[in-house]
Amino acid sequence: MFLNVKIKQIDAVVRMLNLNAAVGASGTADEEVYKVLILDRFCRDIISPLLRVSDLRKHGITLHLMIDQERQSIPDAPAVYFVQPIPQNIQRIGQDLARGVYDNVHLNFVSSLPRPLLEELASACIKTESLHRIAKVYDQYLEFVALESTMFSLAQPLVYLQLNDPTAQDKDVEAAVEGIVSGLFSVLATLGVVPIIRCPQGGPAEMVATQLDARLRDHLVSRNNLFSEPSQLASSFQRPLLCLFDRNFELGVAVQHVFTYRPLVHDVLGLKLNRVVVSAEPGAAGGVPSLGRKPQKSFELDEGDPFWVANGGATFPKVAEEVEVQLAKYKKDIEEVNKRTSGQQVGEITDEDLQGNTKHLMAAVGSLPELTERKRNIDKHTNIATALLHEIRDRGIDGFYLAEEEMVAKGTAERAALLGAINGKGRPEDKVRLAIMFLLATEQTPAADLEAVEAALTAQGADLAPLHYVRKLKSLNVQLASAHAGSKGNLLDWADKLYGQSISAVTAGVKNLLSSGRQLALTRAVEGLMEAKPGSETEQYLFLDPRGPKGGGADAAVRNRGPFKEAIVFMVGGGNYLEHQGLQELASKSQPQKNILYGATEMLTATEFLGQLSELGRKMTAGTTGAVSLV
Repeated sequence: MFLNVKIKQIDAVVRMLNLNAAVGASGTADEEVYKVLILDRFCRDIISPLLRVSDLRKHGITLHLMIDQERQSIPDAPAVYFVQPIPQNIQRIGQDLARGVYDNVHLNFVSSLPRPLLEELASACIKTESLHRIAKVYDQYLEFVALESTMFSLAQPLVYLQLNDPTAQDKDVEAAVEGIVSGLFSVLATLGVVPIIRCPQGGPAEMVATQLDARLRDHLVSRNNLFSEPSQLASSFQRPLLCLFDRNFELGVAVQHVFTYRPLVHDVLGLKLNRVVVSAEPGAAGGVPSLGRKPQKSFELDEGDPFWVANGGATFPKVAEEVEVQLAKYKKDIEEVNKRTSGQQVGEITDEDLQGNTKHLMAAVGSLPELTERKRNIDKHTNIATALLHEIRDRGIDGFYLAEEEMVAKGTAERAALLGAINGKGRPEDKVRLAIMFLLATEQTPAADLEAVEAALTAQGADLAPLHYVRKLKSLNVQLASAHAGSKGNLLDWADKLYGQSISAVTAGVKNLLSSGRQLALTRAVEGLMEAKPGSETEQYLFLDPRGPKGGGADAAVRNRGPFKEAIVFMVGGGNYLEHQGLQELASKSQPQKNILYGATEMLTATEFLGQLSELGRKMTAGTTGAVSLV
């Protein structure tokens, strides 16, 4: 078994586009039917990294439209709806059916359609006598975005804020956790596997794990079982692990500066859904247009790009060098083609000369598509590298990166050097990130140093709320270290455990940045879980087996049955490309090679995560003064 989340999702989407009929070896249904595809924004983002417009046409989609836009009546073509099961979409579908926009409708919901909404749709159809227009209704269980074969996102924004909000009520936390469980269930249903679940005890990860375990158990005894996993794969070493972690397990990774290509493109240029937008000329930071400048350029970066795959984990200077190498090689190949096709023959031309020239010409023509594609790819990465270089120089990213590396390695920082970096060039948000890393890297931060840092940040116009929030978390770690008792009935009781144990993991984990041969704490934990060796630091992690007896737990013999060949690692509260890179390096260096999927509630840039920390900092301050702040 080799888990590939992207291929599995493409197969499911293609089957849906072909009216849920079997797809032949050619990749299309036996009978070609021209159709209209209706999407909402969430489902559009699901399809975007999977299929291009040409791929949609290949499967008979002649037109794709948004459900919230006005659409003309097309009665002759069947319509394929792919939307979320939410009241707004149900109402819009009912309106379309009543108006007769499409005579034949195939309804595909990205997750399970709740019975109240199904009854609402049925009632609307009966009132308007339009029930006959619905051909089929399907629950597709595709509530996630497959970015790569080993990476997915639930595309659920602000989860870290929702789960750590001091003003949140039980129903808010329940809704957030239920959304995560629903998304993870879709991932597992698409992959067709029932994993063994492991996670640290306490915190949102445990809440997600227990609810997911309960949902899998309920589904496995139901009549319509989605999982094709054979019964002989029930033993733990033949099934994948699902390792769940909270973002607070390793908070520093979400804010630290990076210098490898793929994480840098995501963090600095805002890579989203495998697309990055850069200005045609340097000067528009992060692809933001400037007046009088050339238009922006949009580039796709996925597994179909060999340069992206080969150099995604390389440092930026090496990537720049490789672009030059590829350009020089391309020029050399072009010169070779020109020599073969432009040579002049002196004297009498024989039949052999003509045949030789013809062969050279045919070879040159045959190589043109490959050369053209290489040149297009080189130009793409030249543009991206140029945009990155401008941002690095303008913001001093290399200086922040080196400063963070040094303080993490030493566990401290010189006050003069730290203040010099804060007072130097760069954006205020970069300086706040540096200050947070300083706070996390030092076990005991001198109060005078922290006051000087805050004063310098204030002078730079920086928002101190993220720093205040992390500082409070670190303080609560000391105050609540023994506060593990209490009722588990209240959903918000996990906060004490979160503050009491996770920040210690943050402080330790932040000293294991993925550079200079060091491992991320997440990578080290996943390695321990997959090896399942007795006495490891992950031995006390929660163990749940949805196929095992309920409440039976697992004895040491079952827990330590390993090593595991495959794992799904999921970060509650937002993930990033640096963690994905670390896990892929672990998988590739393992003998035999392992397969590790990485997923998160959303893929967050450091700027986006700082925004959530800032909001939490303001809410925390408002709570201490008796005020209540609403998002």
